[in-house]
Amino acid sequence: MADDMVEENSSDPDTMTSSQCTQSPDSDLAPLQHCKLCLGEFPLEKMTVISQCHCIFCSLCLKQYVELLIKEGLETGISCPDSACPKQGQLQESEIESMVAADVMQRYKRLQFEREVLLDPCRTWCPSSSCQAVCQLKEAEVSVPQLVQCPLCSLRFCSACRGDWHTGRACRDSLPIITFLPGENSSVCKSEEDEPSIKRCPKCKVYIERDEGCAQMMCKNCKHAFCWYCLESLDDDFLLIHYDKGPCRNKLGHSRASVIWHRTQVVGIFAGFGLLLLVASPFLLLATPFILCCKCKCGRGDDDPLPT
Repeated sequence: MADDMVEENSSDPDTMTSSQCTQSPDSDLAPLQHCKLCLGEFPLEKMTVISQCHCIFCSLCLKQYVELLIKEGLETGISCPDSACPKQGQLQESEIESMVAADVMQRYKRLQFEREVLLDPCRTWCPSSSCQAVCQLKEAEVSVPQLVQCPLCSLRFCSACRGDWHTGRACRDSLPIITFLPGENSSVCKSEEDEPSIKRCPKCKVYIERDEGCAQMMCKNCKHAFCWYCLESLDDDFLLIHYDKGPCRNKLGHSRASVIWHRTQVVGIFAGFGLLLLVASPFLLLATPFILCCKCKCGRGDDDPLPT
């Protein structure tokens, strides 16, 4: 009878020991993870780990970061958002596809393909804006100009200067407008109204479309600034003097007042830095002996007396 009572009490949940029924309320809570992008704290299920470098970010921030890069077309290889990432990891295509919409992923694949063609010496784009097919070059003659015929529109062009094929003649020094239609002579002069809307960056050769705005262009791929009409570099032309003379005179696309205001701002910035340096120079001269004295004291040690 006593044995039955012991068995009954041991099976009663109310008589369980405190070690069996008492647990810390925090033991079931997983630690929150820190996101370096938004500086927030989130549970693990709301975080995404990059497989290549094992850096972790909240899924929303990483998704917005990837979508922004694809939208801007800055690069085809999307690197880890952490600038101090020790492995400099990159997101795999499967990871990108799992976090963005189908149309965004399609744009990413197109940018990736365009970069592959750009970096491949044996492939080039058809220079016709109405075609834009990929043409194959002869691998043995890649280093010299060769005749290329587009497989889609049958346009015949030079692989070096992108102009009409010129048998026995050297390539032109400057690249012409490369958006001529099939059968159209690319050397024909065009008026400003007939200016094509697609050209190539003179530095990295990426296609750029201009639908509106001024003639000062900046390539998103290589950050090169140039004139849309003559493709001349504007990297060092902060005051846009290029549009005061020559064939591109008054073709910037802004009013004279806005150009003067732009130049005033640029000059004001440089003048401000110069004035700040001028005002601060006396204080720097006065502080130099104290700085040298402190360095000398630190070099001698804290127990050494000050120099007399």
